[in-house]
Amino acid sequence: MRFRVEGVVMKVLVLGGTQFVGRSLVDAALAGGHGVTLFNRGQTNPTLFPEVEKLRGNRDGDLAALQGRRWDSVIDTTGYLPRVVGLSAKLLASAVEHYCFISTVSVYADFSHSGMDEAAPVGTLQDGTIEVVTGETYGPLKAMCEQVVQEVMPGRTLIPRPGLIVGPYDPTDRFTYWPHRVARGSDVLAPGEPERAIQIIDVRDLAEWILRMVEAGATGTYNATGPAGRLTMSAFLQECKVVSGSDARFVWIDEQFLRDQEVKPWIELPVWMPGEEYRGLLAVDIRKAVVAGLTFRPLAQTVHDTLDWDATRPSEREWKAGMTPDRERELLQTWQACQRHAV
Repeated sequence: MRFRVEGVVMKVLVLGGTQFVGRSLVDAALAGGHGVTLFNRGQTNPTLFPEVEKLRGNRDGDLAALQGRRWDSVIDTTGYLPRVVGLSAKLLASAVEHYCFISTVSVYADFSHSGMDEAAPVGTLQDGTIEVVTGETYGPLKAMCEQVVQEVMPGRTLIPRPGLIVGPYDPTDRFTYWPHRVARGSDVLAPGEPERAIQIIDVRDLAEWILRMVEAGATGTYNATGPAGRLTMSAFLQECKVVSGSDARFVWIDEQFLRDQEVKPWIELPVWMPGEEYRGLLAVDIRKAVVAGLTFRPLAQTVHDTLDWDATRPSEREWKAGMTPDRERELLQTWQACQRHAV
């Protein structure tokens, strides 16, 4: 199946489309000359993309604006609950040729092993009716969403499973914290093992690849993260230092010490997931997606562009993730005192 031929563009419906991943997807679609329709509640960045058609509604029951319409493909950026995803998938099954559901590598059941490919078992819930998204339910719920879409549109679904998505306009601050913090310089608390592998993907690389796959009518499931080679936490932080030109000095602090101090992984120290039980979360097998054309811009460009975007935001805003300066200073002092006493 292939929708786009020379001189012909697609009609693409994007569920969401005005925040981070959806925003980059719309940018990529417009750059490719495609006709774009957005369906959302109109509550996030409602004035963004004035040139595209906007349909208003709510995925949980108010889908009237989608009735009687046709598109070549739909890209679902906002599906978290299988029941809700099922509503839109069933309505659109006869209105589109192709359904792209953006999932996550968090679907996997066991993160203690590195190198998981797309055939690895996914997480499940004892109670399949749960509709509360938490750290424990997020992955299994997304796995159930995948299953719903595949059941409703067999042979017509594309399911990218991204890892940690990064870059400009990220509302979570999970990546932005590090370039911002390193740019401030001085002693920087660096967590755990310097050589521990991490994976990230620039939102623009993800969006451009998804659009190429949708254009080709590609189907199947793909781990979609990066980079192409092995990236360590140490190399990532060093790149932040080089790009920002700061005088940062990285103080690597033992994992157990951070646990004892009740430091919250992933949120208080983004990208850090301690312990063997999570070693595979940021180390999945991406060879299938790379063979299918997934490419990556240099990490330095992602860091640079993120810093440029971050500089446009209010300096006194509240961070969604990352450690406060006072908390970091306290931990560094406590760690250094422990090291002195240990000598």
